[in-house]
Amino acid sequence: GLGDVYKRQLACLSMLPMTYVAAEGYQVNAQSTKQAGMGHVGVAMKLGAESMHFNPAGLAFMENKIHLSAGVSGVFSKGKFTDGDYVQRPDNTPSTPLYVYAGFKIYDNLAAGVSVTTPYGSSMNWGKDWKGAHLVQDIALKAFNVQPTVSWKITDRLSVGAGLMMEFGNIELSRALIGPGEMNNMANGLMEQFGPILAQHPELAALIKPTVDKLMTDMAKYQDASAASVNLKGDAGVRLGFNVGAMFDINEKWTVGVSYRSKVKARVKEGNISLSYANETDLKNNLLPQVAGLLKTAEAAGFPIPESMKDFSIPPLDEGTFSAELPLPDNWNVGVTFKPTNRWILSGEVQFVGWGAYKNLAINFAPSSLSKYDMVARKEYKNSRIYRVGAQFAATNRLDVRLGAYFDESPVKDDYLNPETPSMNKFGITTGLSFRPIDPLSIDFAFSYVTGFGRDGSYSDKSLITGNDRTFGGHYNIYALMPSIGVSYAF
Repeated sequence: GLGDVYKRQLACLSMLPMTYVAAEGYQVNAQSTKQAGMGHVGVAMKLGAESMHFNPAGLAFMENKIHLSAGVSGVFSKGKFTDGDYVQRPDNTPSTPLYVYAGFKIYDNLAAGVSVTTPYGSSMNWGKDWKGAHLVQDIALKAFNVQPTVSWKITDRLSVGAGLMMEFGNIELSRALIGPGEMNNMANGLMEQFGPILAQHPELAALIKPTVDKLMTDMAKYQDASAASVNLKGDAGVRLGFNVGAMFDINEKWTVGVSYRSKVKARVKEGNISLSYANETDLKNNLLPQVAGLLKTAEAAGFPIPESMKDFSIPPLDEGTFSAELPLPDNWNVGVTFKPTNRWILSGEVQFVGWGAYKNLAINFAPSSLSKYDMVARKEYKNSRIYRVGAQFAATNRLDVRLGAYFDESPVKDDYLNPETPSMNKFGITTGLSFRPIDPLSIDFAFSYVTGFGRDGSYSDKSLITGNDRTFGGHYNIYALMPSIGVSYAF
């Protein structure tokens, strides 16, 4: 029935922003300022403590007893949605992913260390009352990875390494339960239900006409505003994965490397839910009671109303909690490094991202009285690849300069494109430098410019009012600027 569909979709669709917790737009390239300047290559490079992220096998090639490294980036992203003459730009808060590494040489052929990185993190704020508010208003994500690592140099040219990934984080997001114009759609939906009856029974039409006219007038106030919204906030508990790799020096000029980061299932066990309204008193004490009164009038006139249509109310989601689980994908990295001279380092690699594991999203509500709103949403992601190249030139004994580029494929299909993260193929250009005022100390800078290839796409869901399929789509574009600064010390 209409009322049952309305309440069920209100609850279920409020959860869909979770589908983009780990999307391509959230996989942050900010685990090293040095490597950010080289297109984020590193699987076939000997990076000291920073190898723990790129390829744990590289840690065994540490030249010093102790290597410490830390840094932070600022991600400044801009986007735009257009649909005909309609244009909306998100107002995004900059995110600040960071990293810390500590590596220790235990024996000549054995090293260990621990790292803290932020592999996922971003924010997107489209505004409370834009046309896509029923899909997302704002969303913010932070994810952290703590990784103890050990690395063994089997021979002078071959090494292996492994790390235990302990990932955790949090998410906060908001979306409209009743978006701009949807109150009018509710009234129109009711009229569609009763249209044939009213046409055949003028006496009933005359009876309820004053109520209908007032209802349409009152609902028009929300033509450009979200009448009701939901805010979701949850912490993802620690989940375990692993990072393994191998590195081999073919000769003094050529090195190859391969690494694998396992899939980790992020899980929010008890997320908090809160509701907000443009005018709570008007919605609860005026509009929804008018709908109920309209139905009662029709019923009193002798027209049976299904039980599912008699209770038009917003589900009490804020009286419960939610749980959700979704995969952070596995990553295969294969690369090669070439040193034509003592001053040049050239490196390239391909990263295979296992987004194909993300087929759907399961949402569960608690307590059991809310479990009737549980759902499974199909996502049907596809595997993707990232191609990276980078170069480093030792300009002097104390100054290194870097250039890089990468191409990042989107895992999202055209008919699953959602504004929570407007996923698209991206191209990044990077540059950076390191200055060593004294031999053990390196001060690093990098700057990245990432541009999306503008993309048309749509996302289909169920109407909150009628349960009919609906589609929201248009043209998306996005770009980002990312300055980074880091410092490392070896002794």
